[in-house]
Amino acid sequence: MIRRAAKTDLEALVSWAAKEGWNPGLGDADAFWRADPEGYWVDEVDGEIAAGVSLVHHHQDYGFLGFYIVAPQFRGQGLGFRLWSQVLAMSRAKTVGLDGVVAQQENYRKSGFAYAHANARYGAQLACEDPMDPRIVPAASAPIEALLAYDAGCNPAARDRFLAAWLDPQADARHGRFALAFRDGGAVTGLGAIRACGSGYKIGPLFADTPDIADRLFRALVAGVGGGHVYLDIPMPNPEARALALRYGMHPVFETARMYRGHYPELPLRRIFGVTTFELG
Repeated sequence: MIRRAAKTDLEALVSWAAKEGWNPGLGDADAFWRADPEGYWVDEVDGEIAAGVSLVHHHQDYGFLGFYIVAPQFRGQGLGFRLWSQVLAMSRAKTVGLDGVVAQQENYRKSGFAYAHANARYGAQLACEDPMDPRIVPAASAPIEALLAYDAGCNPAARDRFLAAWLDPQADARHGRFALAFRDGGAVTGLGAIRACGSGYKIGPLFADTPDIADRLFRALVAGVGGGHVYLDIPMPNPEARALALRYGMHPVFETARMYRGHYPELPLRRIFGVTTFELG
């Protein structure tokens, strides 16, 4: 039986993702749920969750697919594809994106998705000194309208609900996530966040007008958690993002294919140094 997921179901999908090695953030489920409580689906077999998928609509014209996962004991029965197809057919968004494992690219093409570019997860054990730049401030101290506008400029559409949840300082305190903004003359010219995961920390997003701003935010974020094993998911067409990762001794550990169905968005990849999440874009 295919049905919308409850929050407890989403939490179960996040735990499945952790077992699959996707390494979600400790507080991801709360922020993901606040982004779109109607964006998660499961297929039940005899009362047991067999498969899940998310299609979160950040905007009426923009959705993002994720959490496409089937419990090991139910694989090979077509349940995942049935769920995927039904949920995707219900979306009226002009653009639907996903970050899929490379091996599934051909299957996604059969559902109307076109390849945009590769994303690569880089990781390393890091320790950075805080740049102590007065232009770097807690994101919560910047006007939320400015942060939302800056984030929207780096995505196919505004994603206000998700970003408000992602930058919520109260949630940050509970789940080991915090966010910084770079303000130059009052304007927001950079935005970054870091969160605790099952293994180490992930930085995302990392958006910046210049490579220098991205570097300063990166160091401040790593310093803010006291260092550790850090991951950064970069769009491979941005050479400055690759240069940043390599500068700190990071190495590639995982790759996805960013793909879109419908209207193809032209994103400013030169400003995207770190993808927010592979699950919600």
